[in-house]
Amino acid sequence: MSKWRPVTSGIPQGLVLGPALLNIFVGDMDSGIECTLSKFSDDTKLCRVVGMLEGKDATHKDLDRLERWSRANRMKFSKAKCKVLHMVQGNPKHNYRPGREWIESRPEEKDLGVFVDEKLNMSWQCVFAAQKANRVLGCIKRSVTSRSREVILPQYLALVRPHLEYCIQLWGPQRKKDMELLEQVQRRTMKMPFYLAAAHLVISMHVLVHQSLHM
Repeated sequence: MSKWRPVTSGIPQGLVLGPALLNIFVGDMDSGIECTLSKFSDDTKLCRVVGMLEGKDATHKDLDRLERWSRANRMKFSKAKCKVLHMVQGNPKHNYRPGREWIESRPEEKDLGVFVDEKLNMSWQCVFAAQKANRVLGCIKRSVTSRSREVILPQYLALVRPHLEYCIQLWGPQRKKDMELLEQVQRRTMKMPFYLAAAHLVISMHVLVHQSLHM
């Protein structure tokens, strides 16, 4: 059995109480912050409408507060993973830095598994979801010898379709090319088994597109 060791910073991994301890640990992170601060697990987002230089200066002050908080709590932010996403046309696109290191600006960014770009165009996410689904479908095709409906259909529903439906209420495809991209994954699935119930997948495609059009 390992010996007891004092934990002076951070949250020990593997604990059942880990999530609760993390929430307590980061509970005062937004103290004194003027911007909108969103926290989800170990992800932190700082949002603000910046028009004039005063908004830029206020954002810098909040970044400096977060930097001081991280040093005081010995829980430094990963600067390499910090990105700036400038949204809306006409954005002045100021540069920002917590401390001395400048944060890289990106035209698109992945947030909790969903790609979002500066114009709120979800085409990036459609491509990303289709690629992941196609990769999983390719693994099934190479590793599973049976092509019966009883074997292929449960694997499609359990392993492939979740990639096409993850957070679809947020990024549901609005353009025809994006809808066709997702439908190609399901058409590819329909060609795998010799007597797969095509009607089920056709209905699924229509339901998927119908949900997207009526978000």
